[in-house]
Amino acid sequence: MRLASNPVLVGAVTVLVTTVAVFLAYNANNGLPFVPTETVKVRVANGANLIKGNEVRSGGSRVGVVTDMRPVRLPDGTTGAELTLELDTAHGAVPKDSTLRIRPRSALGVKYVELTRGRSREMFRNGDVMPPTQASYSTELDQVYKMFDAKTRRASQENLRGFGDAFAGRGGDVGRTLEDLPPLMESLQPVMHTLGAPETDLRGFVRELGDAARIVAPVSKQNAALFTSAADTFEALGRDPQALKDLIDKSPSTLDTAVASFKVQQPFLDDVTAFSKDLSGATHELRGALPPLNRAVEVGTPVQERVPALNEEVRKTLGTVRHLAEQPGTDAALRGLTATVTTLNPQLRFYGPYVTVCNGWNYFWTYLAEHFSEPDTTGSAQRALVNFASPQEDSLGSMGADEPANGKNAAGTPQYAQDQPYGAAVAPNGQADCEAGQRGYVERQARFFPKQYKIARDPRSPGLQGPTFTGRARVPRGETFTAEPETGVYSELPRSEHP
Repeated sequence: MRLASNPVLVGAVTVLVTTVAVFLAYNANNGLPFVPTETVKVRVANGANLIKGNEVRSGGSRVGVVTDMRPVRLPDGTTGAELTLELDTAHGAVPKDSTLRIRPRSALGVKYVELTRGRSREMFRNGDVMPPTQASYSTELDQVYKMFDAKTRRASQENLRGFGDAFAGRGGDVGRTLEDLPPLMESLQPVMHTLGAPETDLRGFVRELGDAARIVAPVSKQNAALFTSAADTFEALGRDPQALKDLIDKSPSTLDTAVASFKVQQPFLDDVTAFSKDLSGATHELRGALPPLNRAVEVGTPVQERVPALNEEVRKTLGTVRHLAEQPGTDAALRGLTATVTTLNPQLRFYGPYVTVCNGWNYFWTYLAEHFSEPDTTGSAQRALVNFASPQEDSLGSMGADEPANGKNAAGTPQYAQDQPYGAAVAPNGQADCEAGQRGYVERQARFFPKQYKIARDPRSPGLQGPTFTGRARVPRGETFTAEPETGVYSELPRSEHP
């Protein structure tokens, strides 16, 4: 009694009890002291504003508290949160397949961790980490409210106003619709059952519809014009209801006839099916060829628009040709032209290489211009000098020569006749053999004269002389030619006598 009545002792005991109570209340969020616990760490994609000291609950009962939370790198490379949970061992170990969810405890933002125990026989041990695939978090209310921004609110108001306007004054229609819905649903059930069957392949049908829409998209303007024209057609049909009724009356008999003809059409349809299968490859390739074809049609359309005018001009031209053909002298002119071409053709074949290979045409005009270039008091004159023949019998200047110049009894430098007609331009194989101006004077080239003559008379010289300075190595590709003349005296000689 003496101790209990001591005010100092009573005050000290009261202070001690108060201190212990305050300590226990302060540490209540971290778990009651002297209660055995185990630590489990949980990784989650979002900490959801969870704080240290929030409760861990399972089935509505508190089983632990959150003692720590820190940011970590998750396996997918993103940044998440790692929660450290202190769980009372009195509630048993946590199975490995348990899940965890961060949930709001009140509208003021207080959170707690909901632990849903699994059924696995494996348990989390002290310090184990629960993977992020087993942890989730609830969407915050403010995030939900954020989707109702000013734009969405205005759109919702417009929708409500539009739906209200749609239903205003249509009570009777709505009633009839509700009245017809039960039989509609009864009829709709087998339809939906058929559409849902795997053999119907509704998914493939919708996918093909998407492909069809994608293919038709480039010709949407043409389709719009088609539907506009169809609307005009149906409007015209509506003007005569009796004609439309007559058409409908005749439709059953027409369909009966069509059904009867299906048997006859079946072989044709089988052939069309086989043809379509064979054509599928070409159709597939046509997709890649369509852009160039479309471009060709686009470019060709204006050209085709100008074709009628061209045809009109062609008609006039052909009329003129017909008028010419009907003239009496046309046949004679064509026969004469044919004879002219027949005569010129072999000559052109022979003379052609002199121009195309030896460039003789240009040489002729070059030397001709030089021939008239002698300066005089009035301009230019023709270059002409007197050629003095060497004094010898039958010289080149002798008026009474009875045989070719052969250097006979020459008083000076002897002269010999150089007279080679049909100098070659090409060899028979088309290689260049331009003899004119390509060599000196040969001493003997006359096999039809006695041996004492040293003159040159044979048309050809042995070997190929090659092209001129500006000539070609051979006849151009595509040009027809002949190395020997096909007209005149030379052509009449036997080939064995050709040089």
